[in-house]
Amino acid sequence: MSHVELSNIVKRFPGVTALKGISFDVRDGEFFVLLGPTGAGKTTTLRIIAGLTKQDEGTIRFDGESVDALTPAERDTAFVFQQYSLYPTMTVFDNLAFPLRAPSRRLPEDEIRKRVEVTAEKLRISHLLDRKTAHLSGGEMQRVSIGRAIVREPRIFLMDEPLSNLDAKLREALRVELQHLQKVEGSTTLFVTHDQIEALTMADRIAVLDLGRIRQIGTPEDIYDRPADTFVAQLVGTPRINLFPARRENNHLYIEGSELHLPAPTLDLPERFTLGIRPEDITPSPDGAFAGTLQITEPLGVETILHIRSGERTLQSLIPGMTDLRIGDTVRFDLVQDRLHCFDLDGKRIN
Repeated sequence: MSHVELSNIVKRFPGVTALKGISFDVRDGEFFVLLGPTGAGKTTTLRIIAGLTKQDEGTIRFDGESVDALTPAERDTAFVFQQYSLYPTMTVFDNLAFPLRAPSRRLPEDEIRKRVEVTAEKLRISHLLDRKTAHLSGGEMQRVSIGRAIVREPRIFLMDEPLSNLDAKLREALRVELQHLQKVEGSTTLFVTHDQIEALTMADRIAVLDLGRIRQIGTPEDIYDRPADTFVAQLVGTPRINLFPARRENNHLYIEGSELHLPAPTLDLPERFTLGIRPEDITPSPDGAFAGTLQITEPLGVETILHIRSGERTLQSLIPGMTDLRIGDTVRFDLVQDRLHCFDLDGKRIN
C-alpha cells in the first residue's frame, strides 16, 4: 500500500475549472472519503490519481515520488467504478482473473487460481465462480467488481460511488463488509460518495469537496461537530442542521423572526451572525425553557422528527422513538447550549 499526496491540483475543461488547487493526502492504510455533491469534482480527482486524466497544474506523489509522468498501468491503482464494468460473457472466475492475466503481469495459472479463490472467499462469492456475470444480481456484480480490484493487490484502491446503484438494505450490508475488509487488509483506499451516511460511517478522514475546492478535511467527528462553514454543516447530518439569522444584544442571542433568545456564550460574537442548532440538540421537555407549536411529525420508528414553529421560524427536533404529541400541540423544549454552532455572515465558523 502507499501514501498518496495531491498538491495544488488544477484541472480545466472548456468553459469550467473542475479542480481549483486542491491538496490532501491519503495515508498508508487509511480509508479516506471524498464527500461532495454532484459536480464537485470527485470523479475527476480519482481519474487524475489513476492517470486516466492529466491535471493542468500540481503534482501527484506516491510514497513521496511523483507519478505525473507514469502511465495508469505503471501507477498500479485499482479503480472500482459506479457501473460494474464486468465482462458479461465471462464467468466470475475469469472476470477476477482477468487483470492477473494482463501482459504486464502474466502470473502462473496456479498463482492466479490461488489469488482468485482467496479473494472470492473474502467477498463470499466462492459459490459464484463458475457463473456468468450476466446472470448475477446487482449486489453480486458489485462484489465481483470489488474483487477484481482486490485480487490485483494494488498500491491504492480508488472507489467511485460503488454502492450507489444498490438498494438501501444491500447498500448498508455491503458498506459494512467493505469497511471490515479494508480494516482487515489495511488497504489504502480513496472512496468517493455524495452520501453523508457512507462518509460518516466508513471514513477514517473525510475531505468535503465543493465546486472544485476543499471545504474541510477532518475525522467524521470533526466534520459533524465542528463544521468549517455552513456548507459543510448542511451537507452532513440528517435531518439537516437548523440555521437561523441571529443577533447579539445585551449579552443575549436572539433568533430573528422568532420568540427565542438565550444567554450569549463566552466567545466573541459579532453583532449579527448565523446560528446553527443540530436537531438532536433541540430536546422536548415538560419544563423546557422554550415553547413552540407542533406543525408536523415525521415518525421513523427508531426516532421521530418534530417540526416546531416559533414566530416565523420552524425548528426541526430529532427525538428517540415515537411520540404522543399531535399537530397543534404546544411543545416545550430546551437547547443544548454548549453544542450551538455560530457562523459569520460569509458562512465561516466562529471558533
